[in-house]
Amino acid sequence: MSIAIRLSLLLLAATWLLGACERTEQVHNGRFLAFGTLTDISIAGTSREQAESAIAALEEDFAIMHKAWHAWAPGPLTRTNNLLAEGVRFAAPPSVLTLMQISARLARQSDNLFNPAIGRLVKLWGFQQDTIENQRPPDDAAIARLVKANPTMQDITIDGIHARSNNPALQLDFGAIGKGYGIDLAIEHLREMGIENAIVNSGGDLRAIGSRGGHPWRIAIHSPSGAGALGFVHVSGDESVFTSGDYERNYLWKGRRYHHIIDPRNGYPAQGTRSVTVIHHNATTADAAATALFVAGPKDWYRIARQMGIRYVLLIDGNNVAHMNPAMAERIELADKDQPVNISKPLNGQEKEKK
Repeated sequence: MSIAIRLSLLLLAATWLLGACERTEQVHNGRFLAFGTLTDISIAGTSREQAESAIAALEEDFAIMHKAWHAWAPGPLTRTNNLLAEGVRFAAPPSVLTLMQISARLARQSDNLFNPAIGRLVKLWGFQQDTIENQRPPDDAAIARLVKANPTMQDITIDGIHARSNNPALQLDFGAIGKGYGIDLAIEHLREMGIENAIVNSGGDLRAIGSRGGHPWRIAIHSPSGAGALGFVHVSGDESVFTSGDYERNYLWKGRRYHHIIDPRNGYPAQGTRSVTVIHHNATTADAAATALFVAGPKDWYRIARQMGIRYVLLIDGNNVAHMNPAMAERIELADKDQPVNISKPLNGQEKEKK
């Protein structure tokens, strides 16, 4: 069983134990594999038949999305990348075009720390494949060439349904946004089916709507150690909780661990951060922001969070210090009461300074 699956089982167990002592309505659960990890659906306030029908529909949705946005298997994204590399003007597949447009906006807001255009760098490091065993770091010169080419989403010109790239080094990889966008689409589909109380959880990243019988959903946050929970937050109404960590996808070479979150500025795995958790009403934005803030690190996460409109951030640095804004500090219940914490200035005008 992979680390991702074990983490998903552990954190979902914490999610499902939503105050077991309380009398609450039944939650119907379903599970399937999507985007290379377990996706769990929890639905409350409906009949079992309606819940099972909804879960089956979402499984079909995720299968289609997985094929459309797969970075290295034949499909719409692979075809798009081939045409972008040729520099020709082409009609972009609708499933890819929308993500290109959203990604361009979020990349600008993050100063390109979230950069889906660095697919060649991700591939060079060996992370564009199903298994990453027996990997080794790439040659420094090869990394330097791609960094010098500096592919960004701004290298793509979009004209209606048509797209074109002027940078042959550009290759799209939606690994830092596809899951979030897929979860947003899944929530929309659930609402179209009349479901207002649910969690769509893909590998520990989730969006929760409504509540469980009037009680908030209790969500576990990944520990940067890769095992157990760092803490818990309660969500209700409509919120997404996303975490990016160096434990998610990595390999060892000569005693050193190399993870999959690449800093576009130097071409190497980002340093100084172990994990970032973001809460936002939109899963797509939360997904991209978690990656951008991880790359920004302890010194610059605050600025990037403000630019991206993020209101709740928790960053664990390389020394195991938790950096968070006051609003996040008010919401999170840390598992370790002795956890070192550094509270930032408020991220927005409505947030109060934490004393």
